[in-house]
Amino acid sequence: MSPPGVRRLEGPIRSVAVVVREPSTEITEITHRLQDWLTRRDVSVVLEEVDERTGAGGTSLDIAHNPVDLVIALGGDGTLLRAARAVVGTDVPVLGVNLGRLGFLTAFPDAELEAGLEIVMAGEALLDPRFTLRARIEGRDDDNAGNLFALNDIVVHTSGAARVTPLTLHVGQGESWEEVGSFAADGVILATPTGSTAYSMSAGGPIIVPGVECIVVTPICPHSLAVRPLVIPAAQRVSLRSLDPDAGHQVTVDGQVERALAPGGAVIVSREEQPVRLVRLPGQTFFGTLRRKLNWGARPPERA
Repeated sequence: MSPPGVRRLEGPIRSVAVVVREPSTEITEITHRLQDWLTRRDVSVVLEEVDERTGAGGTSLDIAHNPVDLVIALGGDGTLLRAARAVVGTDVPVLGVNLGRLGFLTAFPDAELEAGLEIVMAGEALLDPRFTLRARIEGRDDDNAGNLFALNDIVVHTSGAARVTPLTLHVGQGESWEEVGSFAADGVILATPTGSTAYSMSAGGPIIVPGVECIVVTPICPHSLAVRPLVIPAAQRVSLRSLDPDAGHQVTVDGQVERALAPGGAVIVSREEQPVRLVRLPGQTFFGTLRRKLNWGARPPERA
């Protein structure tokens, strides 16, 4: 049974953009293999210009002004996260081809490239909409202050030497805010359900099924036994503010994009109205991936 919102990827697919992992011989060979396969089927291909990436975690693709029917990410989950930022505000789906170790978000490995693409081109693949987040750094007026998009998570932590830092957490809806509390920790992870199986899970946060729309607040190594992860309704905003007037903080998005948070500053996180649509194959489910990739609930071998 498919989660609510999941539907088929209906064609036709006439144009494809390709986002790649860092250059290597393997990447070059697979990219040429993909390009040849698509060209033989009269599908135009736009390759990411690797040498012109717009900083860490950026991409040269401009999907908003040069639309395509599909974005293919060749790499692991990190490459897919970068591809997701290229389609923000559009309906363009993202297909992940796993060349990495885990590939939790990808649809299939490169060994199944042609077979997987046949299913996609035949209109049998599924679109899985994923809840996403957007952050605004209070007090910054530049373009980057309110343009932080996350498919996985937004992390607030100290910059420089690792140390415990005091933070205060508020939640709000409309014009009203309510203080949740203040605590000392190494930082805080604000994760989507998609990101609940990433950094948040490693820090002790809950696993959230992607069909659930919410924000997961996971303190990193809190200096108190009373501080535990929280699950916040998707309609609410979350504010994290530094209480240390001397500490410099960092906001890290999906482990790839970094912005400075001034002493005493705050980051405001809310849902992004436009979800990212990931492509998956029929029969590929969240729980199946959880068992296969993360060994969730795997039984030990039976005794002889």
